[in-house]
Amino acid sequence: MADPAISRLHTSDTPNDLLKAVARGDEKAFGKLYDLIAPRVHGLIRRVLRDPAQAEEVTQEVLVEVWRTAARFDPARGSATAWICTIAHRRAVDRVRAEQAAADRLEFVGRAAVDTPYDEVADEVSGRLERQQVRRCLHDLTELQRQAVTLAYYQGHTYPQVAALLGAPLPTVKTRMRDGLIRLRDCMALAS
Repeated sequence: MADPAISRLHTSDTPNDLLKAVARGDEKAFGKLYDLIAPRVHGLIRRVLRDPAQAEEVTQEVLVEVWRTAARFDPARGSATAWICTIAHRRAVDRVRAEQAAADRLEFVGRAAVDTPYDEVADEVSGRLERQQVRRCLHDLTELQRQAVTLAYYQGHTYPQVAALLGAPLPTVKTRMRDGLIRLRDCMALAS
């Protein structure tokens, strides 16, 4: 038998009343709240993110958070709609910041990889060291570094070709090669 207080509660169907019921674990109230608030939450998030797929994902995250944290809602501090929209806005802004930070990291790595004089390091290493030392030092690299360096400097492939052969993004390949060449240089310096 349904709780009469919950049944009575659903007759008003205001976001505040529905959220109070959700806090008590009422799934029907959450369904009604979802139908009532999801379009507004999605619209807010979509305006912040501008990417429909990400907006849908963040909307779902927000509504799951509303389900999990409904008991934290305090009607004395504002309306349920404002509380939910605040969660939505914070989540959307966090996503924008995370995306920007990831883009900044990729740009930084890409710029660093382009600015590193790989050819000079490779010429210095192969010009002054014996073949045996190079093989030994190559063996000390990680498998990914060894593959990238070998394909580029000993098989004559360009960076984009190495990236295609390894099935890895170009900035990743450049980073592997830079790190591998630095380790080669350090290993060769110890050997001489």
